[in-house]
Amino acid sequence: MLGTKRSGRRLTTALAGFGLLLTGAAVQAGTAAPAHAAATHRVLFDNAHAETAGNADWIISTSQPDPLGQDSSPSAETDWTGALSSWGVALQKTGGYSQKTLPSGSSLSYGGTSATDLSNFDTLVLPEPNTLFTGAEKTAIMNFVKNGGGLFMISDHTGADRNNDGEDAVEIFNDLMTNNSVDSTDPFGFSVDSLSIGSDHPSAISDSTDPVLHGSFGAVTKSLIASGTTATLKPADNSAVKGLLYRTGYSGNTGAFFATSTFGSGRVAFWGDSSPVDDGTGQSGNTLYDGWNDSTATNAALALNATEWLAGAGGSGGGGDPTSCTAAQLLGNSGFESGSGTWSATSGVITDSASRAPRSGSYYAWLDGNGTAGTETLSQSVTIPSGCSATLGFYLHVDTAETTTSTAYDTLKVQVLNSSGTVLGTLATYSNLNAASGYTKRGFDLGAYAGQSVTLRFTGTEGSKYQTSFVVDDTALDVS
Repeated sequence: MLGTKRSGRRLTTALAGFGLLLTGAAVQAGTAAPAHAAATHRVLFDNAHAETAGNADWIISTSQPDPLGQDSSPSAETDWTGALSSWGVALQKTGGYSQKTLPSGSSLSYGGTSATDLSNFDTLVLPEPNTLFTGAEKTAIMNFVKNGGGLFMISDHTGADRNNDGEDAVEIFNDLMTNNSVDSTDPFGFSVDSLSIGSDHPSAISDSTDPVLHGSFGAVTKSLIASGTTATLKPADNSAVKGLLYRTGYSGNTGAFFATSTFGSGRVAFWGDSSPVDDGTGQSGNTLYDGWNDSTATNAALALNATEWLAGAGGSGGGGDPTSCTAAQLLGNSGFESGSGTWSATSGVITDSASRAPRSGSYYAWLDGNGTAGTETLSQSVTIPSGCSATLGFYLHVDTAETTTSTAYDTLKVQVLNSSGTVLGTLATYSNLNAASGYTKRGFDLGAYAGQSVTLRFTGTEGSKYQTSFVVDDTALDVS
C-alpha cells in the first residue's frame, strides 16, 4: 500500500509494482483554431443571458444548441421557431454558414472543451443580453475578439430590463467594455448611450466601399428604431470605430445607430435596437414586431452583411488571423529536474522521494498525500506571446486511501491567475475520485491568455483523515 507523504517522503527503497501505465487519454481541451481558418463561417448565437425573458424571443431556433435538430434543411423562417429565425434560415440557405446556440444555463468560454466554446466559432452574436456577463465570460469574449473573432452586439433602449434583475443591455454592454480583465480602456472606441428613442429611421452614410453597407446580401439604406438607443463614438480611443447609420439629425461621433470597429485581430459591430432583427414570429405568448421584413428599411441586408463581415468574408476593414508566432516551450524546469528552481512551491512539494515514482527523470511534484488537513501549491509565472496558440500539458497521477466512490474529499485545482493574483479561470478540478494507476496526460488550451503575463497554479487541498496524493510531472506550455 502506498504510504503518506508525511510518513514516507524520503524513503530510499522504491515501492515494487508501481508501474507507469500511461492511459493514452486524450488532451482535455482542443487547440483553438484560427478564427477565420474554416471555409464555412461558424456563428454562435447567445441564449444564456435571458435573451428570451419577457416578450423577447431572440433565438434562431428552439432546437439548441443545433438548430438543424428542428429542421435540417429549412426553406422558410417558420421552419425554425424564434424571432431571429429569419436571420438563421437566411444564413443556412447560403450553404456557407454553420450555426449553433449557447443554451440557457450555459456560460461563454474560450479555450475550453465544450462544443459551444468560442474557439469553435468565427462570430459571436449577443442579441440583447439581459444578465451581466461574469468576469470569466468577459475575459473569454474579449480574448476571442482580440485573437480574431467577430462580435455582434445588439442592444435595446435603456430600461429594457426584461427579467427585472436590475440590468439592461445598455448597462451590460458598457460593463463588458469598461470592466474586464483584458482591456477596459474603451477598447472598441464607443460607449452605448442611456437613451430610449421611441421611433426613427436611421440612414446609412454614403460609402460605396463599405462591406457592411454594400455586401453580398444587398445594399443598406435605412434601418429602424422601435424603442432603441445609439452609441457615442470615441475615435481618439480606437481610430477604427466607424458609424454606418445615424439617428436622424445626427452624424460624426454622436447618434450612431449602427457602428463597426476592430479590436486586436477581431471585428466588432454594434446595433442600437433588437427590433430590426425581429421577424415577428416566435414562441407562443410573445409580442413581437416584424422589423426584418419592414419595407421602410433594409434590416435583413444589414444583419446579413454584418454577419458576413464579422466572420471575415466581407472584404477588408479589420480582423484577420492572429499574427505569426515562434514555436516554443515556455515553462522553466518543466520536468522538475533542477529541484525547486523556477517554480514557487510549498516546501517539499518538488521532490525526488522514492515514495512515489516520477514519470521520467528523478524529480516530480507531489502535492498533498499527508493524511492531514492542509493545502499545498505549485506555481510558475509566464508571459504568453500575443498572437500565439498556447497549450498547457502535464502528466498527473492520483492515488488515495479514501474509500468513497462518490465524495471528493481531497482536490487539486489547476488555475490561471493574473499578475495581481486574481483567478482568471479554473482549468480543471481533480479529486480522490480520479485515482488511477499510472500517469494520465492532461492538456488545456490557453490561447485565451495570449498577450498576457499569467501565473499557472496547482492547489492541492486535503481533508483530515485519509491521504490523497496528486503527483505532477513533465509539464509543458507549448506555443505556436
